[in-house]
Amino acid sequence: MIDIELGLEDMARTRFAISPLWEVVASVRVLKGADEHGLHRTWAEQVRPRLAAADLDLRPLSDLVPVPARSPWGGRVPGFICPPPTTPMPSLDMELATLRATPPALLHTAAGVPPERMAALRADPAAELGRLADVLQAYWELSLAPYWPRILTLLEDDIRYRAGRLVDGGAQHLFADLDPQVTWAGGTLRLEHRTVRGARRLGGRGLLLVPSAFVWPRVFSVLNEPWQPSLRYPPRAVGTLWQTRPVTVSDALAGVLGRSRATLLTELTAPASTTTLARRTGLTPGGVSQHLTALRTAGLVSAHRAGREVLYARTRPGQILVEAAGAGSPPPTDRA
Repeated sequence: MIDIELGLEDMARTRFAISPLWEVVASVRVLKGADEHGLHRTWAEQVRPRLAAADLDLRPLSDLVPVPARSPWGGRVPGFICPPPTTPMPSLDMELATLRATPPALLHTAAGVPPERMAALRADPAAELGRLADVLQAYWELSLAPYWPRILTLLEDDIRYRAGRLVDGGAQHLFADLDPQVTWAGGTLRLEHRTVRGARRLGGRGLLLVPSAFVWPRVFSVLNEPWQPSLRYPPRAVGTLWQTRPVTVSDALAGVLGRSRATLLTELTAPASTTTLARRTGLTPGGVSQHLTALRTAGLVSAHRAGREVLYARTRPGQILVEAAGAGSPPPTDRA
């Protein structure tokens, strides 16, 4: 059990952030066996063949994300690979730039990382951190970028909810339903932990709260210098993240985009190729390609190369448009 003591200055500096880099690292944990409840099975079943087809060497990244069950330290992630963000909504590029500039003194870990990987990082930090950043970028494009609008919607919804709780009832209200592993009493935030015990004082640095799609059912803490004290916790309704419902094309959306383009945008509940969309909708591959080009030009879909395929996905504006028209997946209301 960890007792995190928050003074007045700490509460004044408590904030929220979203970290694309942390989502990358947490999702690698899932692929390596940290999803024993199968919450992300749908995503993993789509992503694993894509990674295999791309023939991407993930070892510079995978070695730094230990298998959870291998040792008592197996669930730990080295702090330097995903430092807490310094801004509320950093891009992956911003976070990778921070990673590339990691001081050599921070290249250490208590986690079960292969010694040869850490030795290589310490021997040539600039080259190895650059290589790691390149792998992270390539993995992101294949595994998370096509799904990011959906994930981002979940994370932003949770932050809006928590901000409202803070306004309504202060810190006690904010932390009351953050997670079953977290309790609040008398200025102390108590966090259940498997291996760490004792009290932690934040010393006026504040607490960073980072909702994360891939951490459930755990809460991850960062409490050591030099990083911002942080909690990475599961957002509300994370159990609905990959749920879909029968696709119904909104007449309102069809009136704006045309029936074919509205159908394609509505069908993109998950990333899909031109061939897959043609099969689902009954449109010709050529027609699908033409409509997707128009939707992409309008900023409503994005394209991501995955091996020999190009996958199309809704962008954030496309997601908002479908939801506003009442055609997409319903907004999450509760954690499964």
